[in-house]
Amino acid sequence: MRCGLVLGTLAGVSRRRYVARGVPGGWRIWDDKARRWWGDHYEMQPDELVAELNTGHDPDRLTALLKRFRALRR
Repeated sequence: MRCGLVLGTLAGVSRRRYVARGVPGGWRIWDDKARRWWGDHYEMQPDELVAELNTGHDPDRLTALLKRFRALRR
């Protein structure tokens, strides 16, 4: 008999694929599905970028956020 719990969810809450993790000197984005780092090293926590990666997948919005975070490094 199969369990009624949907795979990949825990009590109705799905896991996030992308997570911001603190590393020495700033932040990196971890891709939990591919099990590797995604993108660049960020000095500020990239909350908006992580939220967009996990939900919207709007290429124009992602490009704008990446440009903004890269500009903050300069």
